[in-house]
Amino acid sequence: MAAIPIRDCVRLHSSSGTTGNSTVVLHSAKDLEAWANQVARCMYMVGIRDTDIFQNTSRYGMFTGGLGFQYGAERLGALTVPTAAGNTKRQIKFIRDFGTTCLHIIPSYATRLAEVMQEEGIDPRKDTQLKIICIGAEPHLEEQRKRIEQLLDVKAYNCFGMSEMNGPGVAFECTEQNGLHIWEDYVLVEVIDPDTLEPVPDGEIGELVLTTLNREAMPLIRYRTRDLTCILTGECACGRTHKRISRFQGRSDDMIILKGVNLFPIQVEKILMNFKELGSNYLITLETINNNDEMLIEVELSELFTDDFGVLQRLEKEITRQLKDKLLVTPRLKLVGKGSLPVQEGKAVRVKDRRTFN
Repeated sequence: MAAIPIRDCVRLHSSSGTTGNSTVVLHSAKDLEAWANQVARCMYMVGIRDTDIFQNTSRYGMFTGGLGFQYGAERLGALTVPTAAGNTKRQIKFIRDFGTTCLHIIPSYATRLAEVMQEEGIDPRKDTQLKIICIGAEPHLEEQRKRIEQLLDVKAYNCFGMSEMNGPGVAFECTEQNGLHIWEDYVLVEVIDPDTLEPVPDGEIGELVLTTLNREAMPLIRYRTRDLTCILTGECACGRTHKRISRFQGRSDDMIILKGVNLFPIQVEKILMNFKELGSNYLITLETINNNDEMLIEVELSELFTDDFGVLQRLEKEITRQLKDKLLVTPRLKLVGKGSLPVQEGKAVRVKDRRTFN
């Protein structure tokens, strides 16, 4: 699908395969130059400057999150620390030794980083110089963002990007944190009904569709992102006039159909985050038992929970009730101890579908 000769392309990336198969994307030198400017613009918008020390905890390689932020930070002039993913204690050592002020990190790993700091007796407020983190790459709720901000004593700004549109930096929050500004000099923005494919009015949830405006190697026309959002109405107090999109409500292809009911994993997370007794790590498993499809939700307890069987039973009953009211199906809920579920250094896997389909 290259629009220019392959000899004029200088890099190849591929997506993480959220929809099933990885999508390969080609870049020209001009594409990479524009992408670096785009990410630098995003970082500048949230207050990152050439005096900052920027630590990138994203994977480098085929995933665009690592190199995208790396070149954006360098274009901005910040000192960069390309730690890549994993080795949490080493991440913390670098944060402290180098005086890191800004991080790029996925939400689930930000929570893990805070947990390890707590285990090591490190107070982010007193023992680090962190002030800004850029989060993205996986769905997260406002409640999770606020929890991260509280745990690490930072401001956390939401980032949206996808490999097909270069990578990170397609849209970004400003310091007002009231939606993500989407850069209309790079992409043409539409929101459509995913069933009828017709445009929906501003303020109405639909599927985000993007058209590239300045890509050389692989320009895309009306590309369906599968992300569900809306174009926000009104002006932003920051003064920028680029359109804003809302926090994503899920993906059109993340939808789970269970017993005739359509639901999204983020609906489960929204309920779980309301309970201070619960941690941030959870796993949804779909299984076929006696020819019936069932949902098991395993969620870790937080360190705030006291080991009381009666309290545990009441908590389990209340969470199940709220899940049933919201999802219109009754899941099996299993509360497990902190650290019981797999810890993932990359994008968190929230759903395992083990159902048998005839």
